[in-house]
Amino acid sequence: MALNWFKFASPASFYPIAGRLVPAFWIITLVLLGLGLYWGFFETADRLGGSNAQKEYYRIIFIHVPAAWMSMWLYVVMVGWAAIGLVFNTRLSFMMANAVAPTGAIFTFLALWTGAFWGRPSWGTYWDWDPRLTSELVLFFLYIGYIALHSAIDDVRRADRAAALLAIVGLIMVPVIFWSINCPDPNQCAALHQRSDLTQIDGNILFAMLAMTFGFWTYSFATSFMRLRGIILQRESENAWVRDLLDTGDKA
Repeated sequence: MALNWFKFASPASFYPIAGRLVPAFWIITLVLLGLGLYWGFFETADRLGGSNAQKEYYRIIFIHVPAAWMSMWLYVVMVGWAAIGLVFNTRLSFMMANAVAPTGAIFTFLALWTGAFWGRPSWGTYWDWDPRLTSELVLFFLYIGYIALHSAIDDVRRADRAAALLAIVGLIMVPVIFWSINCPDPNQCAALHQRSDLTQIDGNILFAMLAMTFGFWTYSFATSFMRLRGIILQRESENAWVRDLLDTGDKA
């Protein structure tokens, strides 16, 4: 029997599914983050060698790098859901974009904050108007702008469309950030921030970093689905299925 995927585009159908997935994602998150932090602090070298030798403070990369990756990935996810909502006029798609935005903003802020603490001992300054750092800051403002614009418009449908257009326009920042860090010719785009090259990372460091990345990824699912369920209840409050849900006290 063919599975009708379109029925899951209904908020009423997806609400209980999200509720069942949230606990599983939280468990996976705790396991992965615990593993990543343990491996990063106890199974890696006390000093990072190579051309950019660093002492214990290099361990902040286990938070900074996964957070930076997630900041870009979640923006792409947010834009994807927003674009689907614009094209197919699906309510759940706009709700998903709205639910992802705060988590993306948190990871972007975390990347900037940890980067500042890393930069002080590494480069001698908390901040520099380096294109690679500045572009991540612009991404943070795009998240905040999306959230603020959506909150400023009383009509939810108009707010969905306006915020979606802003997010789509801002998508240009993701390749800008990527190529500023992975510049084809470092001599032409010299900056404080190091290039991204997984092939030159020690195996234990890479393992810890990937565990933290997947932990942040599952955290994003957990928090976004929790937020989505609240958005669904708020927007669908006039529908009979929500009233029945609230009357019975069953929010599973």
